[in-house]
Amino acid sequence: MNRPEARAIRPAPFNLRAAISILSAGLLAVVIAIVLFTMLRSPLKDDVAWLLYVARRWLAGRELYVDVVEVNPPLIVWISAIPMQIASWLRIDAQFTAIPFFVAAVLGCAWWTASLLRGSDRLFEDRLPVFAAIGTVLLVVPAGDLGQREHLLVAAILPYLVLFARSLDGARPAFRDALIAGVLAGLGCALKPRYAAVFVGLEGLALSRGLNPLNTRSLAAGATMLVYAGLVALFCPAYLRRAVPLGLALYGGTDVPLRQLLADSLRLIFGQAVALVLWWHRRRRMPEANLMLTLVVFAVIATVVCLMDGKDWFYHRLPATIATVLALMCWVASAVLHRPASRRAWLPVTAGAVAFVAFLVAAFQRLEPQVVLALEPGQNTIAKLERLIRSQHARTYIAFSEWIALGFPVVNNTGVIWASRFDSMWALKGELWRVRFDPAGAKAWPIRRWVAHDFIVGCPDVAVVDTREGVVNYIGVLSASDPAFARAWSRYRQIAAFDGLVVYRRTAAGCIDPWVAAETGR
Repeated sequence: MNRPEARAIRPAPFNLRAAISILSAGLLAVVIAIVLFTMLRSPLKDDVAWLLYVARRWLAGRELYVDVVEVNPPLIVWISAIPMQIASWLRIDAQFTAIPFFVAAVLGCAWWTASLLRGSDRLFEDRLPVFAAIGTVLLVVPAGDLGQREHLLVAAILPYLVLFARSLDGARPAFRDALIAGVLAGLGCALKPRYAAVFVGLEGLALSRGLNPLNTRSLAAGATMLVYAGLVALFCPAYLRRAVPLGLALYGGTDVPLRQLLADSLRLIFGQAVALVLWWHRRRRMPEANLMLTLVVFAVIATVVCLMDGKDWFYHRLPATIATVLALMCWVASAVLHRPASRRAWLPVTAGAVAFVAFLVAAFQRLEPQVVLALEPGQNTIAKLERLIRSQHARTYIAFSEWIALGFPVVNNTGVIWASRFDSMWALKGELWRVRFDPAGAKAWPIRRWVAHDFIVGCPDVAVVDTREGVVNYIGVLSASDPAFARAWSRYRQIAAFDGLVVYRRTAAGCIDPWVAAETGR
């Protein structure tokens, strides 16, 4: 009997591209889970918490820059109002809407950036791995500064940078893509108007290549910023009348010397130098050379803007850092894909990989403290302070410190009334700084009088004094300059001390008549 021949069973071919896509999607999902867990379990970033508070007051009918003092342009308040309103509708804490909102926003920008890159080169054929790589950088590098203006800014500008790089390659993007990317980049720049220098620098590069800088993309960005400026003048005139002069007069009190800024930015500057050398090394053989050059130019200009700001805060370096990491990642991926022919050619690949890994390690090191806070949520200073405020059944509260976190998210989480028009004592420090070299100019902004007035009228149940090394003795300054404040403060008694903070409680008859206080010159 003849048996039918058995069919040869061949194993299915291993699809490397599909495997990479699945693996990258899984890694991004893990990153998203870690970031959400960390940011939802640890205290909300102080600046983000303050802006949510400002947005809540604005939604309640308060006038920006009049009833609450803020020096940032209003766009970030308008954006913060979205998760704030959603939280109000759902009757949940704003942290549980703000963090997912910001994560979704930057991932949306990452997805569209990957879509715009698709088809431009072999390296970007598969959208999912590219999206996962960009999304991971946008979520990990900021660490605890997720949701800051600079974070949203760089995510919003990425599509613009991709279309700009493709224009250097000779490609002509679709009108819709150029229009949307320009509007989005204009909104990103509106978050921090100094970044208009980025557009000037990039379009100057385009002009040097013989391209017309007046294109759909750049015109849309410029028009968006002009429309935004008009909206600010129309709906928030107090920003131009009050916030801008106040910021120009007093914000310099928190500046640090340029040499310190340069020292703290050494890794960033070195990374940009490495990226620039690597680009020069393979600029004629690297298909992604213009994309890498665009990212490096953006990073360098963003670093200059950061140095001009004069603040030693990491999130000010976020745009430059993220662009530098993406440039290094692009170079390493391109070099590996095209496989250098000689061993000597692998040396620059190794250098680029080492620089890229160094940035990633630094990013995870910044994320680690947030993870610890998330795993032990009750052990940090903010949690201790919140428990104390609740145990005292306080209704009103103030903190005498430049550390915004002592006010926000403490106020957000406990529901107490903040007895000040400022988010912290930064303005008072700015007045003390300015009076050293311009006494007449300092008198135009009587911050001491305003802080004392708010304290007397607000009559906080609990007050916290920051006594850590290097902190100004604000109680001494206010008591010496204002007898009414000294009289009101004499009715407070210490109830606790921890982590460099001293906590005071108002006695039962601790409030004084603000009208009597007004007779002293208020």
